[in-house]
Amino acid sequence: MNFLTLKPKAFALDISDLSLKLVKLEKNKRGFTLVSFLRKEITPGIIEKGEIKNQDALIDIIKSSISGVKGKPLDTKYVVASLPEEKTFLQVIQLPLLKEEEVKEAAKFEAENYIPFPINQVYLDSRIVKPVSGHLDHLDVLIAAIPKTTVDPYVFCLKKAGLVPLALEIESQATARALVKDQVSTFPLLLLDIGATRTSFIVFSGRSIRFTSSIPIASEEFTRAIAKNLRLNLKEAEALKLKYGLLGPKKVELKGKEEDVFEKKIKREERFFKAFIAILTDFTEEIKKRIDYYQSHISREHLPSSGKGIEKIVLCGGGANLKALDQFFSSELKTPTTLANPWINILPEGKKEVPQLPFKESLSFATALGLALKGTREV
Repeated sequence: MNFLTLKPKAFALDISDLSLKLVKLEKNKRGFTLVSFLRKEITPGIIEKGEIKNQDALIDIIKSSISGVKGKPLDTKYVVASLPEEKTFLQVIQLPLLKEEEVKEAAKFEAENYIPFPINQVYLDSRIVKPVSGHLDHLDVLIAAIPKTTVDPYVFCLKKAGLVPLALEIESQATARALVKDQVSTFPLLLLDIGATRTSFIVFSGRSIRFTSSIPIASEEFTRAIAKNLRLNLKEAEALKLKYGLLGPKKVELKGKEEDVFEKKIKREERFFKAFIAILTDFTEEIKKRIDYYQSHISREHLPSSGKGIEKIVLCGGGANLKALDQFFSSELKTPTTLANPWINILPEGKKEVPQLPFKESLSFATALGLALKGTREV
């Protein structure tokens, strides 16, 4: 019985420009159970680049999501919600050895030298990053800042929808919680969250995020490139993209005499690949720039020295489902690339999906699952 506990139950809401994802987990003997979930589309224009443009519309979407959740009905109004990555600033800084109660104030003072906003106009948080092994002669502290003008409308909408915000968290922090096994990596790991309108670039090493960035190239760009090159509408182009990915029509075995309107419009395989060439080239170059920046500005991360920099790339988000994209990045970026397992810290070892949420769909739930994990703990 839990009637004496002071810790409230909480569910997760991952709110992005074009979708809302809801997840609630419950702890069991072997990990966690997915008890409630939902994905709901958000009409373009309600949220743009992380800024809420139509609060009333978002409030209605949140309310309808709560009442229409799949699985068990929600039994709590406490929520852990995401904050938009493109509006935030994260940095690992070094402080002298201090008492734990002194760190917050020292981090606030030092943050003014790093964050690109006036300190009185942001919400600032910090936490000590413990080394993977041994002891340090200083403290590594992760600071996170986000403008109040971005955060306050999210809080307003959540409260107007009848919810009680238990915690708000930057998307990259939630994504890393879901994807990095036990929140420790002994080498720099690049997480690429490929969404509908943007890709989040997250470097994690040791016990913390080290660098983040957002790339304005994502899944919708791929669809528009196909539509333009093959003269299709966006619905047709999206279906073609999901069916073939980077494999190309000739490399997909058709069943019997299967033929559809999309295949009839393709006269040459080269036309299909041409739709991807420019956008994938730009995408890869943007990733290379950020890898180069991180590796040229890398600070002491107290890891075993390999000299290799980023040693692995992990893909999540709906755009990660593009067939053969992991193989393409492995080749072009000269770095092993794999699809993420969003359940790695939730399900027993070796499990990658649950019946209610198949693996491919769960790739777009990585941030929501990370938020839900936070909702099961003290926050």
